[in-house]
Amino acid sequence: MGNLKKKRRLQMNKHKRKKRLKSNRHKKRTWQK
Repeated sequence: MGNLKKKRRLQMNKHKRKKRLKSNRHKKRTWQK
């Protein structure tokens, strides 16, 4: 059970990282304007 929870947490971290990258890309676009 402990291993499963760890894997799930890792997946969540990956997801968060992706979202953060997307928002950063958006900010850059507005800056260029």
